Amino acid sequence: MPSSIPASVTSKGAFVETKNWYENLKKGFRIYMRGNLLNLLPILILIVVLVFTFLGDAFIVTHDPIEMNLADRLKPPSAAHFFGTDEFGRDVFSRVVSGTKISLSAAAFVLVVASAIGFVVGVVSGLQGGVMDEVLMRITDLFMAFPSMILAIAITAALGASLQNTLIALTVVFWPWYARVVRAQTLALREREFVTASQSLGASKTHIIIRHLLPNLMPILITQLTLDVGYVILSTAGLSFLGLGAQPPTPEWGAMIMSARQFMRESWWYTTFPGIALVTTVIGFNLLGDGLRDYLDPKMRGTI
Repeated sequence: MPSSIPASVTSKGAFVETKNWYENLKKGFRIYMRGNLLNLLPILILIVVLVFTFLGDAFIVTHDPIEMNLADRLKPPSAAHFFGTDEFGRDVFSRVVSGTKISLSAAAFVLVVASAIGFVVGVVSGLQGGVMDEVLMRITDLFMAFPSMILAIAITAALGASLQNTLIALTVVFWPWYARVVRAQTLALREREFVTASQSLGASKTHIIIRHLLPNLMPILITQLTLDVGYVILSTAGLSFLGLGAQPPTPEWGAMIMSARQFMRESWWYTTFPGIALVTTVIGFNLLGDGLRDYLDPKMRGTI
């Protein structure tokens, strides 16, 4: 079995595909930044979210988000407390900023693990075919047969109410979708000339996956991951709102909104600012995903 593929073959196959993908990626980002002013909005939101995530606890928060001060209970927004205080006198602004890191970290964990599992299952199923494909896809269908939120609630309730168990439940919910997407693309790519040429020359499946499939799957995965960040953040907040996710005093947006329900009439700021942070972040990532889809999805490349 040859250890490498001749350059004469790859120059007509994978090298061309990789180069085209890279050139389309650069072109897509260039057009993304200048082609539509609306596309600048999610970039700005993303910058703010990342600043809050990595610098918030050290440089932005004005008070300890956990420390209670009953003397300042339910104070309205002021110079001392930009977003007011909650029922325990905790600074809402500091808790909203700290909650950004929790929400984004939760989304990153769920999507990295779910996409990794989905990628392995999808690629193995698409390349192997036959009985292996049937078994893996029927297992995938089993998880997809249940409404996603109902399944996440059931898993979290069975494991116990906590943020960690919420992340496990959401990972279980999301990986089948990535497996389906990756399998569909793998089935299409394995019939391409550069893959069949590599197979005829004795290339291993590992070589084919890393050298040929992964570069062509990345644009689709990046787009899907970006779109799913908002959904994971919203699902995490939803489970926390139901009391199944983050538990007090964790400054998580959904948990904050749940605690603020009984104070909505007299303390409007308590629900408003965590809600604005949640909605803005979800919309920002959805807009970013829509923009990236137009330029990274191979089906859309012809329109660039």
